[in-house]
This record gives sequence, structure tokens and C-alpha cells, in this order.
Amino acid sequence: MDNAANNILALQLNEWTCLQCFGHHLHLAIERNLKLPQVERAVGVCKRLVSAFSNSWKRQRELAKVQAELGLPAHQLITDTRTRWGSLQNMINRVIEQEKALSQVLRADKKTRHLVLTWQDMDVLESLNKALSPLTEFTDALSGEHYTSVSYLKAVLHLFNTQVLKPQDDDTQLTTTIKEGILNYLNDKYDDQTKEELLDMASFVDPRFKTTYIKEEKVANIKTRVMSELENLVAEQTASAEAAPLPSAGASKDDPEVCAKRQRKSLSSYFKKTTQCQTAPLSTRDSVEKELNQYLRTLEACPETNPLDWWKQHEAHFPLLAKLAEKYLCIPATSAPSEWAFSTSGNTVTCQRSALKPERVDQLVFLALNLEKQFPEIQQDGANVLKHCFAKLIFVRCNSFLECIVCLL
Repeated sequence: MDNAANNILALQLNEWTCLQCFGHHLHLAIERNLKLPQVERAVGVCKRLVSAFSNSWKRQRELAKVQAELGLPAHQLITDTRTRWGSLQNMINRVIEQEKALSQVLRADKKTRHLVLTWQDMDVLESLNKALSPLTEFTDALSGEHYTSVSYLKAVLHLFNTQVLKPQDDDTQLTTTIKEGILNYLNDKYDDQTKEELLDMASFVDPRFKTTYIKEEKVANIKTRVMSELENLVAEQTASAEAAPLPSAGASKDDPEVCAKRQRKSLSSYFKKTTQCQTAPLSTRDSVEKELNQYLRTLEACPETNPLDWWKQHEAHFPLLAKLAEKYLCIPATSAPSEWAFSTSGNTVTCQRSALKPERVDQLVFLALNLEKQFPEIQQDGANVLKHCFAKLIFVRCNSFLECIVCLL
């Protein structure tokens, strides 16, 4: 769920469980650490430096020449966009990569000499980049919409605490401070009993994790809750079956065709009947407990396995747990996919393009969303590539040409 105040208030008034967007929490944790004086100054200089090149084609031309002379990659600078997660780290990483070329171009102009990064600024940027670079991959991975993501949260938080954000021997003091600040913020946000129970349940019904990332003292409670929910599910199914209308009698018991079918019995039917009589039916609690124990005894699935595919294959063996998995695994870990869709619409219908017809807007939005799916670099490098594509489509006079593009996608 989005972290907007009105959304949170609506859920609180209705007493619904609120699982806020993990990406927003991570982004806010990073922003809090940017308020450190030395970090704020270095990042400010970095942003002004990037702006100086973005607003001058002459500096961009000189930068390209110096890159060729120094043998540096011919990469353009990346602008930090507040609504683009990870864009700050991408900007800093690109500035560190091109630091020699940038300094040479800036020193050649009296108006931009003050933007040359000092060694203190470079130390701060390198420390900040080292702390933030691993987090970008997790944000992108948890923002997917074609796979289950909520069950990853417990695993990701465990990985943050034990590896990713754990202080290393070669970390600077600033890097350690930033890691600890981000980690404390995230742990505090998810240190809630309701949220923790929800994440534990999602992790439990994921065949890749089960009880791996659940605290040992809480495993028994989670099993009890699973048993309770499964029993309620059985009760609901029984009640719905009893409320369903009985099928009408299609044939009388004295019908000769029915009697003939009764006489045609195989030898195995007698043994089947005997076995059914000897085996006493299990109670609801016993059947639920048996299914739960069988699930826990199965081997954990491969990390690359799609849990939805796994449950589809094993639904016949665990019918009740499969229903429970549908309830929890459908929850998204972030609200990024829905926000991308709304952002695409906002970037399509602008003040300069307010005369677009509804059917043309539908085609452009459809085209943009498919471009983002097929070319992920459009999302990572910002909206410049997407805007460039739209700018070309503005001048397309032949409607059939745009329709052909949409059909091909």
C-alpha cells in the first residue's frame, strides 16, 4: 500500500491490516541519512554539477572530447529524480566514474571552477555510494509485478541485518553510520506485531522459505494460527456446501437403466468398499493437522521456483493450504507498479498535449507501458528515453502507423 496519509487513515478507521510500501520505507530511510551536514553539502555540489552539464550543450560536447582523451566510457550524467528510487545512487556513481573528465572541463571555465569536487566531497560521495549501491537491486527486485514479492520481505530484512547493511572492516565511519541509520529505521517500521504476523504467514506459505526466517519462539504461534485459519476455511466450505441447492433426481431408483448399471460391478469395488469401511474418517482438526505436517515435511523449493507454480502443481496434495497461500501471496510488497501506471498517464497527457483524443491516449499509454516492460533501462535511466519516443510520436500524422506499433507490441 502507498504510504500516503489518507490511505493509512482510511485503513486505521476500518481497522484493516496495513502493510505499507517497502520501497517508500527504504527511500525515506535513505533521505533521513542525507540530512547529515557533510552528506548534504556533498550531494548538493553533485546536483549542481550535474545541472551545469545538463543545461549546456557546449559542456556536454567538451565532456565527450575529454572522455575520449582519458579513455573513459562515453556515458552521460544522470539527474537525480525524487520520484525515481535509486536515481540518487546512480547519479553519484556516474559522477565518481567521470570525476577526472568533469574536473578537467569545469576547471577550463571560470564560471564553473567552484563546482569542482574537493577530495573531502569525493570521500563523502564514495562512502555514500558504497552504502547505497546494494540497496538499488533490492528495490528493483521487490517492485516487480509478475511474481510474488511479499514473502521476500522477511528474507530481505534478514539479509539486510546479516550481510548487506552489516558494517564491514573496510567501511568508513560515514558508511557505517549510514548503514546503521537505514537499518534502524527499517527495523523500527516493521517492529509491529500485526505486520510481523502478516509477513510470517506470507513466508510460511511460501514453499521456498516456510519457517526459515521466522523466529524460533514464534514458530509455534504461527502453526497455531495456520491451524485456526484452515479450520475456519473448512467450516466456511461446509456451510456453503450445505446452503447449496440439492440436485434434482434425474432418474428413479426403479429405472431399469440404473439397475443395470448397479449390477455392473468390478472386483476392485468390493475391496474399495471394505477399505472405506475399515478406515474411520478423520476429524476436521486431524485432517488439517495432517495436511500441515505433510507440508512441513516436504523439501523446500528451489529459490528460483515460482511459488504460485509450485502451489498449482501441489494443490491436490494440500488443498486447504493452497487456499491460504492464495490469500497471502497475492499481496504486493511495494506500490511501485500501480504508481508507474499512473505516472505514465501523467507523462502522456501534459499541458502541451491536452488535445489528444481518448483512443489515442489509450494507445500511447499502452505503448509506454510495454516499452518499459521490454526495455527496463528506460525505467532505470529516467524518463528521457520515454519522452524522446513520445516526442517523435507527436509528429506522426498517419494514425495507422501508431496502430501498427501498438499491434506489434
